[in-house]
Amino acid sequence: MPEISLFGWFHTIIGITALLSGVYSLAKYKVIMARNMSAKIYLICTFIAAATALGIYHATGSFNPAHGLAILTLLALLVGRTAETTKLFRGLSPYVQATAYSATFLFHMIPAITDGLMRLPVDGPVVTNNEDPFLRSFYLAFFIMYVIGLGLQVLWLRKQN
Repeated sequence: MPEISLFGWFHTIIGITALLSGVYSLAKYKVIMARNMSAKIYLICTFIAAATALGIYHATGSFNPAHGLAILTLLALLVGRTAETTKLFRGLSPYVQATAYSATFLFHMIPAITDGLMRLPVDGPVVTNNEDPFLRSFYLAFFIMYVIGLGLQVLWLRKQN
């Protein structure tokens, strides 16, 4: 795997910042809402991380699943923001917002673990290809965490109404 460029480091740091602020926001507020500063940081950094992922695609010229997830992230951000700021989804808006914004976590984690395990340790990465069962087990774990986390958010939102 090639070395990480300066642009790649920027992308990585922004992604880590997004994840940390998102975890904080979920722990403190139970859902991601742009009115909270930590969530605002999460959403902005997530947008930048997805946009820079597409910039990395443009620089390398090869489209891979991570770039597809970047596009899905941008779409999820758009849907979540629409649900948060309009009445398009009516009474379902808080649930659509939680679903969309939580999906961005899943979309962050899949390329993050893939890239991390394929790069580290530097002298002998843990995995060497996307088909490795160890890597696939992380994908499954992240999906299960998404479903459980979303379920908890839905229960919390229902209690609020």
